[in-house]
Amino acid sequence: MKETGLQLDIRRSVDRGRTELGWLHSRHSFSFGRYHNPARMSFGALRVLNDDIVEPSAGFGEHEHANMEIITWVLRGELAHRDSTGQQGVIRPGDVQVMTAGTGIRHSEMNASATEPVHFLQIWIEPATAGVDAAYSQRAIPKHEHRNTWRIMVSPDGAGDSERIHQDTYVSVADLEAGRDLEFSVPEGRFGYLHIATGSVRIGANQLETGDAVTLSGPCIIEVHAIEQSQLLGFELA
Repeated sequence: MKETGLQLDIRRSVDRGRTELGWLHSRHSFSFGRYHNPARMSFGALRVLNDDIVEPSAGFGEHEHANMEIITWVLRGELAHRDSTGQQGVIRPGDVQVMTAGTGIRHSEMNASATEPVHFLQIWIEPATAGVDAAYSQRAIPKHEHRNTWRIMVSPDGAGDSERIHQDTYVSVADLEAGRDLEFSVPEGRFGYLHIATGSVRIGANQLETGDAVTLSGPCIIEVHAIEQSQLLGFELA
Protein backbone atom coordinates (compact mmCIF):
# COMPACT_ATOMS: atom_id res chain seq x y z
CA MET A 1 0.00 0.00 0.00
CA LYS A 2 1.29 3.43 -0.91
CA GLU A 3 1.05 5.95 1.87
CA THR A 4 2.29 9.38 2.88
CA GLY A 5 1.39 10.56 6.38
CA LEU A 6 -1.48 8.04 6.38
CA GLN A 7 -4.39 8.55 8.76
CA LEU A 8 -6.93 5.82 8.02
CA ASP A 9 -10.29 5.90 9.78
CA ILE A 10 -12.61 3.04 8.76
CA ARG A 11 -16.34 3.56 9.16
CA ARG A 12 -18.30 0.32 8.98
CA SER A 13 -21.65 -0.05 7.24
CA VAL A 14 -23.22 -1.71 10.29
CA ASP A 15 -22.58 1.44 12.33
CA ARG A 16 -24.65 3.65 10.03
CA GLY A 17 -28.02 5.00 11.08
CA ARG A 18 -31.10 3.44 9.55
CA THR A 19 -34.67 4.29 8.63
CA GLU A 20 -37.23 1.58 7.86
CA LEU A 21 -40.64 2.77 6.66
CA GLY A 22 -41.90 -0.23 4.72
CA TRP A 23 -41.54 1.53 1.37
CA LEU A 24 -38.09 2.97 2.28
CA HIS A 25 -34.96 1.18 3.49
CA SER A 26 -32.33 3.82 4.21
CA ARG A 27 -28.83 3.82 5.70
CA HIS A 28 -27.32 7.10 6.89
CA SER A 29 -23.58 7.73 6.98
CA PHE A 30 -24.27 11.00 8.82
CA SER A 31 -26.98 12.25 11.17
CA PHE A 32 -30.26 12.50 9.28
CA GLY A 33 -33.93 12.60 10.25
CA ARG A 34 -34.46 10.72 13.50
CA TYR A 35 -30.89 9.36 13.45
CA HIS A 36 -28.66 11.66 15.46
CA ASN A 37 -25.02 10.88 16.20
CA PRO A 38 -22.91 13.84 17.42
CA ALA A 39 -19.78 12.06 16.13
CA ARG A 40 -21.28 11.70 12.65
CA MET A 41 -22.72 15.13 11.83
CA SER A 42 -20.72 15.71 8.63
CA PHE A 43 -17.29 15.38 7.08
CA GLY A 44 -16.26 18.84 5.99
CA ALA A 45 -18.86 20.06 3.50
CA LEU A 46 -20.19 16.50 3.06
CA ARG A 47 -23.38 16.67 5.13
CA VAL A 48 -25.48 13.70 3.93
CA LEU A 49 -24.72 10.37 2.31
CA ASN A 50 -27.88 8.28 2.32
CA ASP A 51 -28.01 4.79 0.84
CA ASP A 52 -31.68 4.38 -0.14
CA ILE A 53 -33.76 1.51 -1.46
CA VAL A 54 -37.32 2.53 -2.42
CA GLU A 55 -40.01 -0.05 -3.11
CA PRO A 56 -41.96 -0.10 -6.43
CA SER A 57 -44.26 2.88 -7.15
CA ALA A 58 -43.18 4.58 -3.89
CA GLY A 59 -40.90 7.49 -3.17
CA PHE A 60 -40.42 10.96 -1.82
CA GLY A 61 -43.40 13.21 -2.63
CA GLU A 62 -42.96 16.88 -3.40
CA HIS A 63 -40.95 18.69 -0.74
CA GLU A 64 -38.64 21.70 -0.52
CA HIS A 65 -34.92 22.26 -0.01
CA ALA A 66 -32.81 25.43 0.12
CA ASN A 67 -29.09 26.22 0.19
CA MET A 68 -27.82 22.70 -0.47
CA GLU A 69 -26.09 20.94 -3.37
CA ILE A 70 -27.91 17.60 -3.83
CA ILE A 71 -26.34 14.81 -5.88
CA THR A 72 -28.10 11.57 -6.82
CA TRP A 73 -26.34 8.47 -8.15
CA VAL A 74 -28.51 5.45 -9.03
CA LEU A 75 -27.03 1.99 -8.45
CA ARG A 76 -29.98 -0.12 -9.61
CA GLY A 77 -33.42 0.59 -11.03
CA GLU A 78 -34.93 3.90 -12.19
CA LEU A 79 -35.82 7.07 -10.29
CA ALA A 80 -38.38 9.56 -11.66
CA HIS A 81 -37.60 13.22 -10.95
CA ARG A 82 -39.82 16.30 -11.12
CA ASP A 83 -39.11 19.79 -9.75
CA SER A 84 -40.33 23.37 -9.57
CA THR A 85 -37.84 24.57 -12.21
CA GLY A 86 -39.89 22.62 -14.76
CA GLN A 87 -37.41 19.76 -15.07
CA GLN A 88 -38.55 16.16 -15.15
CA GLY A 89 -37.06 12.88 -16.25
CA VAL A 90 -35.80 9.46 -15.22
CA ILE A 91 -32.43 8.84 -13.58
CA ARG A 92 -30.86 5.48 -14.42
CA PRO A 93 -27.60 3.75 -13.42
CA GLY A 94 -24.76 5.74 -14.93
CA ASP A 95 -26.66 9.05 -14.72
CA VAL A 96 -25.58 11.73 -12.27
CA GLN A 97 -28.18 14.25 -11.13
CA VAL A 98 -27.13 17.54 -9.54
CA MET A 99 -29.66 19.89 -8.00
CA THR A 100 -28.67 23.27 -6.58
CA ALA A 101 -31.40 24.07 -4.06
CA GLY A 102 -30.12 27.63 -3.61
CA THR A 103 -32.95 30.08 -2.96
CA GLY A 104 -35.38 27.15 -2.80
CA ILE A 105 -36.59 24.30 -4.97
CA ARG A 106 -39.48 21.87 -4.67
CA HIS A 107 -39.04 18.37 -6.07
CA SER A 108 -40.19 14.76 -5.92
CA GLU A 109 -38.17 11.56 -6.42
CA MET A 110 -40.26 8.44 -7.09
CA ASN A 111 -39.50 4.88 -8.10
CA ALA A 112 -40.28 4.81 -11.82
CA SER A 113 -41.07 1.07 -11.72
CA ALA A 114 -44.23 -0.61 -10.50
CA THR A 115 -42.44 -3.94 -10.07
CA GLU A 116 -38.76 -3.40 -9.15
CA PRO A 117 -37.10 -1.47 -6.29
CA VAL A 118 -34.70 1.40 -7.00
CA HIS A 119 -31.39 1.68 -5.13
CA PHE A 120 -29.55 4.99 -5.10
CA LEU A 121 -27.20 7.24 -3.15
CA GLN A 122 -28.30 10.74 -2.21
CA ILE A 123 -25.50 13.13 -1.31
CA TRP A 124 -25.81 16.60 0.19
CA ILE A 125 -22.92 19.07 -0.03
CA GLU A 126 -23.16 22.30 1.95
CA PRO A 127 -22.55 25.21 -0.47
CA ALA A 128 -19.91 27.88 0.08
CA THR A 129 -22.40 30.58 -0.94
CA ALA A 130 -26.05 30.80 0.13
CA GLY A 131 -28.89 32.25 -1.90
CA VAL A 132 -27.74 31.32 -5.40
CA ASP A 133 -30.32 30.60 -8.10
CA ALA A 134 -31.87 27.14 -7.99
CA ALA A 135 -30.71 24.89 -10.83
CA TYR A 136 -30.90 21.30 -12.07
CA SER A 137 -28.69 19.19 -14.34
CA GLN A 138 -28.41 15.55 -15.30
CA ARG A 139 -26.05 13.66 -17.56
CA ALA A 140 -25.10 10.10 -18.46
CA ILE A 141 -21.57 8.98 -17.67
CA PRO A 142 -20.67 6.01 -19.90
CA LYS A 143 -19.34 3.05 -17.94
CA HIS A 144 -16.08 2.91 -19.90
CA GLU A 145 -15.21 6.37 -18.55
CA HIS A 146 -14.99 5.04 -14.98
CA ARG A 147 -13.96 1.42 -15.54
CA ASN A 148 -10.82 0.84 -13.44
CA THR A 149 -10.22 4.57 -13.22
CA TRP A 150 -11.60 7.64 -11.47
CA ARG A 151 -14.07 9.82 -13.33
CA ILE A 152 -14.95 13.19 -11.80
CA MET A 153 -18.74 13.60 -11.68
CA VAL A 154 -19.06 16.84 -9.72
CA SER A 155 -16.64 19.71 -9.07
CA PRO A 156 -16.53 23.46 -8.37
CA ASP A 157 -14.88 24.21 -11.72
CA GLY A 158 -16.17 21.68 -14.27
CA ALA A 159 -12.92 19.69 -14.14
CA GLY A 160 -12.90 16.60 -16.33
CA ASP A 161 -16.19 17.59 -17.99
CA SER A 162 -18.07 17.34 -14.68
CA GLU A 163 -21.18 18.99 -13.30
CA ARG A 164 -20.57 22.12 -11.20
CA ILE A 165 -21.51 22.79 -7.60
CA HIS A 166 -20.98 25.84 -5.38
CA GLN A 167 -18.37 24.27 -3.11
CA ASP A 168 -14.69 23.28 -3.25
CA THR A 169 -15.52 19.57 -3.36
CA TYR A 170 -14.82 16.95 -6.01
CA VAL A 171 -16.92 13.79 -6.27
CA SER A 172 -15.60 10.94 -8.43
CA VAL A 173 -16.77 7.43 -9.30
CA ALA A 174 -14.81 4.30 -10.21
CA ASP A 175 -16.06 0.87 -11.32
CA LEU A 176 -13.25 -1.49 -10.34
CA GLU A 177 -13.09 -4.98 -11.81
CA ALA A 178 -12.19 -7.93 -9.59
CA GLY A 179 -8.45 -8.25 -9.13
CA ARG A 180 -7.68 -4.71 -10.23
CA ASP A 181 -5.94 -2.00 -8.20
CA LEU A 182 -6.64 1.72 -8.13
CA GLU A 183 -4.97 4.57 -6.26
CA PHE A 184 -6.98 7.11 -4.27
CA SER A 185 -4.97 10.24 -3.52
CA VAL A 186 -5.62 13.25 -1.32
CA PRO A 187 -3.47 16.39 -1.78
CA GLU A 188 -1.79 18.20 1.08
CA GLY A 189 -4.17 20.32 3.12
CA ARG A 190 -7.27 18.50 1.89
CA PHE A 191 -9.40 15.59 3.07
CA GLY A 192 -10.72 12.43 1.46
CA TYR A 193 -13.79 10.27 1.99
CA LEU A 194 -13.90 6.92 0.15
CA HIS A 195 -17.27 5.15 0.10
CA ILE A 196 -17.69 1.54 -1.05
CA ALA A 197 -21.02 1.77 -2.89
CA THR A 198 -21.02 -1.91 -3.92
CA GLY A 199 -18.60 -4.81 -3.75
CA SER A 200 -15.62 -5.73 -1.59
CA VAL A 201 -12.13 -4.22 -1.55
CA ARG A 202 -8.90 -4.40 0.40
CA ILE A 203 -6.81 -1.45 1.55
CA GLY A 204 -3.60 -2.74 3.06
CA ALA A 205 -4.63 -5.33 5.65
CA ASN A 206 -8.19 -3.97 5.88
CA GLN A 207 -11.12 -5.52 4.01
CA LEU A 208 -14.04 -3.20 3.29
CA GLU A 209 -17.50 -4.25 2.16
CA THR A 210 -20.55 -2.55 0.63
CA GLY A 211 -21.47 0.53 2.69
CA ASP A 212 -18.11 0.82 4.45
CA ALA A 213 -16.09 4.02 4.14
CA VAL A 214 -12.63 5.41 4.88
CA THR A 215 -11.66 8.97 5.81
CA LEU A 216 -8.20 10.35 5.11
CA SER A 217 -6.09 13.48 5.55
CA GLY A 218 -3.69 14.64 2.86
CA PRO A 219 -1.07 14.29 1.67
CA CYS A 220 -1.96 10.65 1.20
CA ILE A 221 -2.06 7.96 -1.47
CA ILE A 222 -3.69 4.59 -0.81
CA GLU A 223 -4.06 1.61 -3.08
CA VAL A 224 -7.48 -0.03 -3.32
CA HIS A 225 -7.62 -3.67 -4.44
CA ALA A 226 -10.94 -5.06 -5.68
CA ILE A 227 -11.72 -8.49 -4.22
CA GLU A 228 -14.83 -8.51 -6.41
CA GLN A 229 -16.45 -6.11 -8.85
CA SER A 230 -16.81 -2.89 -6.84
CA GLN A 231 -18.16 0.59 -7.35
CA LEU A 232 -16.43 3.36 -5.39
CA LEU A 233 -17.26 7.00 -4.70
CA GLY A 234 -14.37 9.27 -3.80
CA PHE A 235 -14.73 12.73 -2.25
CA GLU A 236 -11.95 15.32 -2.09
CA LEU A 237 -12.80 18.18 0.26
CA ALA A 238 -11.17 21.36 1.50
